[in-house]
Amino acid sequence: MIWNVINALGGVGLFLFGMIWLTEGLQGLAGHSLRRVLARFANTPVSGAATGAVTTAIIQSSSATTVTAVGFVSAGLLTFPQALGIILGANVGTTMTGWLAAILGFKLDLGQLTLPLIFVGAALRLFGGTRLKLLGTALAGFSLIFLGIDVLKSSLSGLEGTLTPASFPADDLLGRLELIAFGIVITLITQSSSAGVATALALLGASVISLPQAMALVIGMNVGTTGTAALATIGGSTAARRTGLSHVIYNVLVGVMAFWMLDPFEALVGPDGLQFDNLIALVAFHTAFNVIGVLVILPFAGPFAKLVTWLVRERGLVLTGSLGKEMLRDPRAATDAAVSTLEAIVEAQFKFLVRRLRHREVTREEQKHLRAIGTALPELRDFIDAMPPLAPEDPCAGRLTSILHVMDHMGRLYFRATQEARMVSLREDHRLRRLEGVLAALAHEALEADDAVATERRLNRFRRILRDQQESYRARIVSGSPGKRLSAEDRQRRLDAMRWLHRVAYHLWRIERHMIKVREGLPPISHAREAAVEVLAD
Repeated sequence: MIWNVINALGGVGLFLFGMIWLTEGLQGLAGHSLRRVLARFANTPVSGAATGAVTTAIIQSSSATTVTAVGFVSAGLLTFPQALGIILGANVGTTMTGWLAAILGFKLDLGQLTLPLIFVGAALRLFGGTRLKLLGTALAGFSLIFLGIDVLKSSLSGLEGTLTPASFPADDLLGRLELIAFGIVITLITQSSSAGVATALALLGASVISLPQAMALVIGMNVGTTGTAALATIGGSTAARRTGLSHVIYNVLVGVMAFWMLDPFEALVGPDGLQFDNLIALVAFHTAFNVIGVLVILPFAGPFAKLVTWLVRERGLVLTGSLGKEMLRDPRAATDAAVSTLEAIVEAQFKFLVRRLRHREVTREEQKHLRAIGTALPELRDFIDAMPPLAPEDPCAGRLTSILHVMDHMGRLYFRATQEARMVSLREDHRLRRLEGVLAALAHEALEADDAVATERRLNRFRRILRDQQESYRARIVSGSPGKRLSAEDRQRRLDAMRWLHRVAYHLWRIERHMIKVREGLPPISHAREAAVEVLAD
């Protein structure tokens, strides 16, 4: 009996490795398609649920679908109610694994075909090109799933007669609750409800447990998946924490509903009803209560999203609320979050400068915002540093290069924004006040204008004017008429203010230039080129 249990655990391990490799291969083959499909079709909670279900069924990973949806919310591409539809749909899509296991693994018995398929998958992974490597990984993973099921079946069949349904909690209220708790524990340990469902199918096929007991286990496994979601939200972004909480609330509510469906469903598929095969009945029950749960909650997706938003409020810096460690698993989602955060920091910095350039006194709240900018920049830098290395040809790598250029200029612009004395000196000279007003107008235009390219050109033209006027301004200040000649201290202060204007205009121009690259996904400016521009600007 002990060896049967040990071998069964090995079968579960093969199944888990198969799921990991299958997901890795399919996700790689899907590439940008997953993101394009989710972004295009998730316009409403209903279409989002359908898209999430289909996508998860194809790539066999609800976590990959969920992380992508969270990344879109963080980047502002989707609202939370729209993403909520995707998350609910992913719960339905993940039940497809149970159907594959029941039909192909138990009914058609593909276990004997798996070893040759694993060899083919390994050969493709070793000798194929990029796409063939991913196909080989997916094929090997697919084969391992059914090899694991075959090991599970053969191992648990040895328990037939040794363990019987009477060995488990009775089919009463307390017994069902115990089985649900047991299912939750299994899923928390394996981190996979699909592996749990496959185990329940194997136990049911070996007559170790009855159909009602298996259904109670599956309810617990469905609820247990929320443990993974809850753990993933620790230290996560606001969008991730809201996603995790919505997942927990939804699955618990669906679990309660499924618990009261046990007797009616058993009567429907049992000997006096449709007389379903037990294995098919189990996966049908798993799919049915998830589909019904989605249909019940979708009409209330808006109020449900508002409730979750109210329960999980912004914490820490709002500027970096889009950043979360859960994003790091998906470079594209992480890049979207970095872009969204950078946009927020740039907007906050530009707004602060516009207010100061227009001679408005800084409030205590705005001083707090300036300090928040100074804290947000290194946080964003740490997040980017934590991202896994990207291949040079990956489009995300180019966007990250442009992001780093923007952050370099943002850091220096932040330093300029703290030079209060130089901003005050701008008011002491008519010419400086006039140039200051032009710069304020251009900074405001950068915040509001739809044509970023035209704004960037005007900023470049203006900083050239400032560069050319520095010498003439210096000559006028130094050689002022004897009666109006300034003191050495006043001269130095106004010359510093003129240089301050030029450097701020330069940084605004470069930020706008690189942000165009970031937003449109254009190739970045090389570091050598950027250094050359820096030299010419001086």
